[in-house]
Amino acid sequence: MQIDTEDLLQRFLRYVRIDTRSDSHSETFPSTPGQWDLLRLLESELREIGASDVVLNASGYVLATVPATSAKASVPRMAWCGHVDTATNLPGAAKPIVHRAYDGRPITLPDDPSQRLDVDTTPHLRDAIGHDIVTASGTTLLGADDKSGVAVVMAAARLLISHPEIPHGVIRLCFNPDEEIGRGMHKLDLAELGADVAYTLDSEVPGEIDFETFSADSAVLEIEGVAAHPGWAKDVMVNALRLAGRFITALPPDLAPETTSDREGFIHPLEVRGTADKVKIWMILRDFELDGLAAKRACVEDVVAGLRAAEPRARFDLTFREQYRNMRYWLEKDMRPVEFGREALRRAGMTPVSPSIRGGTDGSNLTARGLPTPNLFTGMHGVHSQREWVSLQDMGRAVETLIHLARIWEEKGG
Repeated sequence: MQIDTEDLLQRFLRYVRIDTRSDSHSETFPSTPGQWDLLRLLESELREIGASDVVLNASGYVLATVPATSAKASVPRMAWCGHVDTATNLPGAAKPIVHRAYDGRPITLPDDPSQRLDVDTTPHLRDAIGHDIVTASGTTLLGADDKSGVAVVMAAARLLISHPEIPHGVIRLCFNPDEEIGRGMHKLDLAELGADVAYTLDSEVPGEIDFETFSADSAVLEIEGVAAHPGWAKDVMVNALRLAGRFITALPPDLAPETTSDREGFIHPLEVRGTADKVKIWMILRDFELDGLAAKRACVEDVVAGLRAAEPRARFDLTFREQYRNMRYWLEKDMRPVEFGREALRRAGMTPVSPSIRGGTDGSNLTARGLPTPNLFTGMHGVHSQREWVSLQDMGRAVETLIHLARIWEEKGG
């Protein structure tokens, strides 16, 4: 099977130049106009490669079909998904740099020389010596999370459409907005998607197939103090900013992202906005198990209760919102999507690995809604940082994995 890696690379380079950073404070869906730019480009490219049923709907989902080539009527309908948005913490319009046949020497990113990749300090980079490495220039995200996944899906769809001799069932394609702010699949109509099983392309290491994620909640604490002129504030003013500081300080330090690893969850204050009069604090809570997540909710509630008791003149308004749940709870009831994914990885020459990922994917939402959706690798690394990078050869292996996956569901799924 010959993967057109140059076409794959050029698609990826086109996508990462578009700023698609999402915005959790936006009321629109998608949350930012740049996402529409990439979604419209993908709609056009899908028509160019000959996909069927191409649509960009009002909610910002690009959907399309790779028609079946198998004579079997019983092959389950499979979907491949990738999200177009990038993380909120850094600019998203990358100036990508292709480092051909990487020789193992340190890579210094030109727009910020303090940002550098070195085989001794950058996980997995040593494994990519000899590969064609793509980085950003040092001041933005590369956007491989998840534009590498988008490019992989597009390349695999193009290959199947141009090779009808490869037997497979109906394959649905889905490109969605706003995964990074936890809204990626909220407006997707599963009947419109029309799939029996799905895979997100949104993970890192070659050979990786994920079926366990965090369970996740968000929390918002609003604190209203008592306003007063600072010259006459004694025994009158209640400073909401000071209360916010006391709240954050009171959160257990051993339940922070920077002090936890493996299967440990955390409470993470993300953002604080406000004045001495009113403050708003945004947080995320994570744990692999629901009882652990409930314990973290209780911890936050206990800290707020202590502040209420200590300062009854202030108002504290604490709200929680469910974001997603550990997909393992559903996938472990029928492991065929995972086992077929592992077989596809083996056929592509890799050893399957299934770590418990300290995050979530759109597959968490889809799986909980009844569409089993494990998560496959794309080769991206260093995500959410200026040092993000991806190997073109590993992206090619992800394309090959999808082609094998299409064959396997045709062979065994019906």
